[in-house]
Amino acid sequence: MEHRDINCSIWDTPATRILPLSEKDKFPILRSPRAGGDYKITAEGYNEVLCLDATDKAKLTTILIDLRRAGDHAPWVTPDLVEKAKSADPLPVYVRAERLLRYLVGKSDVVGDSFTLHGIENDPEAYAWTESFLPKELIYFVNYLNDMRWISGLNSGLFAITVDGYERVAEQTTKKDLSQCFVAMWFDDSMNSMYEEGLKKAIEECGYKPLRIDKKPDVNKIDDEIIAEIRRSRFVVADFTHDKEKGVRGAVFYEAGFAYGLGLEVIYSCRKGLAGELNFDTRQYHHILWETPEDLRIQLRDRIRARVGDYRTEPVDLASG
Repeated sequence: MEHRDINCSIWDTPATRILPLSEKDKFPILRSPRAGGDYKITAEGYNEVLCLDATDKAKLTTILIDLRRAGDHAPWVTPDLVEKAKSADPLPVYVRAERLLRYLVGKSDVVGDSFTLHGIENDPEAYAWTESFLPKELIYFVNYLNDMRWISGLNSGLFAITVDGYERVAEQTTKKDLSQCFVAMWFDDSMNSMYEEGLKKAIEECGYKPLRIDKKPDVNKIDDEIIAEIRRSRFVVADFTHDKEKGVRGAVFYEAGFAYGLGLEVIYSCRKGLAGELNFDTRQYHHILWETPEDLRIQLRDRIRARVGDYRTEPVDLASG
């Protein structure tokens, strides 16, 4: 396998192009520290990347890192992925700080390894993992990790990850399933048709597997299972349909909020006629308002394809029609 020095197609920073082993592989792998690792890019994807500003490039980098963490070792940059980056919200500040901690743990070969602040300021992967642009952002995150006692300051400006830091990363590290969609909804018999003929069919038409926690076999402590499965999922569909007399379903709000805090894509829906009763916290987000299971199926299928894309490991070959 031949390696050639080249610039990253996203950041125009030093990278390595790994040429394909055979003619069957049309696209080389680009290995870019500033993009957080390996990726492939289509010609159409490259043209879209050229129009991105630094903020959208950072969000695209975050998506690539998360795809690698989920098992896609060299994710494709396509127009769909670029569009997803443009529509994504920036990571919350505390999430960016915790991603730095996760990166430092992964970078350490031995427990107790130390690192320098100066080294982090010049580490392109640290910028990639934290959606950062300036050295002062990384300094801020290091100070935050120190304040949280996840790292400890040593002599001469050196830092080391603490036991609490390793524990924090362990709590948040869960193997992701790129094909899984977590479903948050009201588990009531009146919702069976809505789920089977609407929500479930839409998710499966896009190639994903819906997971309802009440249908998962061998569930232990349900709160722990919910958190673990949300962490594993590619995205979440949260339906806020509820009984008017019993009120809104608090668990759905919790699950949607938890997923949003992790930076997952959350698609909101609700039966038409109940939207006016939604809480302010979620009413600000665009909801799919559905009347029938078939109506929900069509709208949700189109929303998944627009916001997440169909599940596939290879890009669409536009030349083949």
